[in-house]
Amino acid sequence: MQNSDDGVPAGNVTFRLADAGMRPVVEQLGQLERHDLSRLTGDLPGPEGLFDFPRLSRFFTDADHDAYLIYSDGRLAGFCLIRPFEGAATFIHAFFIVRALRRQGVGLAAATDLMRSRRGRWAIAFLEENAPAARFWRQVAAEVVGENWTQELRRHPDGVHTFTFIHVDVDQDGRIPH
Repeated sequence: MQNSDDGVPAGNVTFRLADAGMRPVVEQLGQLERHDLSRLTGDLPGPEGLFDFPRLSRFFTDADHDAYLIYSDGRLAGFCLIRPFEGAATFIHAFFIVRALRRQGVGLAAATDLMRSRRGRWAIAFLEENAPAARFWRQVAAEVVGENWTQELRRHPDGVHTFTFIHVDVDQDGRIPH
C-alpha cells in the first residue's frame, strides 16, 4: 500500500488483465476518460452520444497490446492501456482513475506498480496544459527512478496539440539499470 501526498491511504491496489469479456467495462471507463480529456482536446461525442476511442479494439486483439482494469480494495478504480512504442519502449496509451479515488494515492500506487512490473524503457505522454496529469506523471517518474528520467516535447500531427513525453528506464527491481 502506498500513501498519497496528503497522507490518505491508497488501499490495496491491484490489476487484472482485461480479456475480451471485460472489454465493455474498459469501453465504459474509456468514455469517462475521453469526457475528462474533452476539456483539453475539444472532442465532442458522436451522434450516439459516445466519444471516439480510436484503436481501442487493438488492446483486445493484438498480442502486444494489453488492457488492465485497476482495483482499489477490490472495487473497480480505473483502467490502463499499454502498447509497444519506439525503441522497444512500453507506452502508456491510456491511464484513468475514477474521480472519487483521485488524490488518494490510488493512481500513484497503480502507475508505480505497473512500471515496476515490467523491466525496460517506458514512455508516457500527456498534454502539458493538463496540469494535474503533468504533476502526476512527474511524481510517478520520480517515485520509480528518482531524478533519472527525461522528458521531451512533441507536436501532435494535428498541429494543434503539443505533448510532453516522459521516458523512464526501469530494471527488474524497479530502479534504473546500471
